[in-house]
Amino acid sequence: MKAIFKRELRTYFTTVTGWLFIAAHLCFAGLYFFVINLLSGYGDVSQTVSNILFLLLLTTPILAMRILAEERKQKTDQLILTSPVSVAGIVVGKYLAMAAVFTIPVAVMALFPLLLTRYGSVALGESYTAILVYYLFGLACLAVCLFVSSLTESQVVAAVLSFALLLTGYLMSGICSIISSSQNVITHILGVFDFSTRLNAMLGGTLDLKAVLYFVTLIAVFLFLTTQSIQKRRYQISVKTLQFGAYSLGMTAVVVAIAVFVNLAVASLPDRYTTLDVTGQKLYSLTDTTKELLSGLTEDVNIYVLQSESGQDETLGRTLKNYSELSPHIHVEYKDPVTTPDFYRSYTDSTSLNSLIVESDKRFKVVDYSDIYEMSYDYTYYTSEVTGYDAEGQLTSAIAYVTGDSAPVVYQLDGHDEFPLPEDFSNGAKKANTELDTLTLLTNEAVPEDANGVILLAPTMDLGQEDADKLIAYLEQGGTLLIATRYTDGFAAEFPNLSRVLDWFGLSIGDGLIVEGDNARMYQNPVYLLPEVNYDDLTGGVYGSSYPYILMPYAQPIVTQERQDVTVTELLTTSESAYEKTGLEENDSLQKEAQDNAGPFAVGVEAVRKVSDEISGRLVLYSSEMLFADSTNQYTMNNNLTLFTNAVSSMAGETQSVSVPVKSYDTYYLTVSAAAAIRFAILFIGVLPLLCLGCGIVIWVRRKRRA
Repeated sequence: MKAIFKRELRTYFTTVTGWLFIAAHLCFAGLYFFVINLLSGYGDVSQTVSNILFLLLLTTPILAMRILAEERKQKTDQLILTSPVSVAGIVVGKYLAMAAVFTIPVAVMALFPLLLTRYGSVALGESYTAILVYYLFGLACLAVCLFVSSLTESQVVAAVLSFALLLTGYLMSGICSIISSSQNVITHILGVFDFSTRLNAMLGGTLDLKAVLYFVTLIAVFLFLTTQSIQKRRYQISVKTLQFGAYSLGMTAVVVAIAVFVNLAVASLPDRYTTLDVTGQKLYSLTDTTKELLSGLTEDVNIYVLQSESGQDETLGRTLKNYSELSPHIHVEYKDPVTTPDFYRSYTDSTSLNSLIVESDKRFKVVDYSDIYEMSYDYTYYTSEVTGYDAEGQLTSAIAYVTGDSAPVVYQLDGHDEFPLPEDFSNGAKKANTELDTLTLLTNEAVPEDANGVILLAPTMDLGQEDADKLIAYLEQGGTLLIATRYTDGFAAEFPNLSRVLDWFGLSIGDGLIVEGDNARMYQNPVYLLPEVNYDDLTGGVYGSSYPYILMPYAQPIVTQERQDVTVTELLTTSESAYEKTGLEENDSLQKEAQDNAGPFAVGVEAVRKVSDEISGRLVLYSSEMLFADSTNQYTMNNNLTLFTNAVSSMAGETQSVSVPVKSYDTYYLTVSAAAAIRFAILFIGVLPLLCLGCGIVIWVRRKRRA
């Protein structure tokens, strides 16, 4: 086998074929790398790989067309077949020679992500998973082409048949959908030769062991078929004989059956055992919030997808499969609009394809497909871009809604120039199946009886005396408040009525601004705090996570007065190096001085005051006006949003929020100078391909002259 390998490898590099193959790959890969990654600044090489997949359908047949067909035509195959090398050794040696040639341009492509790291953040997981599947697909194509080359004496016929076979496999997913929108026996059989479905899974950011196994077994099966094809010409045996060393239809059937069985066995395993989400945002993984909800389900939930299974959104389909695998109570059913056009009318007047209907015995909820993806619109150029994937957030919220009790009502106070609640935070509350409403105490005699909680976000103006009385009366009846305060130097003097509400719990806001002295507990600026997150239900999903950060700009100390009827739990605290600065209106220096109060300080607390044996008023207090803002939340991987939804969910008596934030399609953008981009373009599109072609031509000319 080693001798065959060396012979074939030498042949590729003493003719133009091998050099041309490498040059073509380097040129096209370099071209798309230049346009997509260098010029456009995308830090994900998977997009480049996806665009050059078609190249394998064209180049691998050319590389493999002569490897056995020409030997057969020139009768030189008889010399090899009579050598002491086994037929399997011959096939493997020739295949490894082609694989070695193919490995060279792929190895160069593997440098692309590393080169991009010089210019910004790069999606390394997605990039190298894409390069891996490109390599596996190329090796599988070579195995198919090798088999076809063994069937004919004509190189042209071998190349054309190989291309036709590979193209059919590449288009098989579309062919199956044309044959039947709902899967049947024929499409299941044809699906065995479906390349694109396996490719798309890994190009989308999932390391799919099922796809890896598929391509590996495809290589093994076609190498075996090639061996059998050669054996058929080498031996004349009885059809009743079953021998491992000779051509045998029976043995071929056994090997193919084993390959099919292994793939079916692995395909039957849950995706959580065979797939690895390599996306930076974990787009295809379910959060602990969803897993906890599904583990506690006791009633069946049907999820109807208004689409045929073959025509479904593949990303959404993977998410739905994850849900059904995690709980036996989740049942996913596809409703093809062609066969059941009026199914949705029992639930809604109008909807779109790929929309979902989540239903239990209690109630149902429609999740429109337009809510699955978050879009960003550029009204200047009238273009739109997908910026987020919210299937998990919508589905988890819907399941909690159809299996839970009636939705709680939370009021947001208005009339004191409060901080406007951003859309992401409003959507987070809605996903927690909480109904948000506005409350103006000036026009209401009291907080409504149906209020599960009241939110007051960083008012600029103080509450009126009657407003404060109404809130205290609500607390005395067992109400819950969520308050975030706005920084002001001398809070008690500026907000005396709001301070009276806080004092009902024995709490007050310090006069100064907290300056953090520990670099590890600040973000670029000492007044942009990264407080310590303490364990509590209200900090669930943040405490103990791999990224346990909350960003709190311009926070003030929360001062606690010990009282027997009040229990205070510190949720967020500063480091001991923090200190409180007062009088910043006259002196803007943030340097620590002798009179400054030293930390640690509480900047987020929960206070519960016992009114009677059965009634307790409750307050969740944070001393930062920007805590619940998009500008801070975007730096914490939605941890600030999680803190808010936890507080809202707790108002309804839930120990943990079921609100899952939108998973952002954060594009990794690079800053590559035009000069650097052109240098790389010249190298990968010009220098390296021309160098390969030049070497091939020089070697070919020298051989011709010697001949």
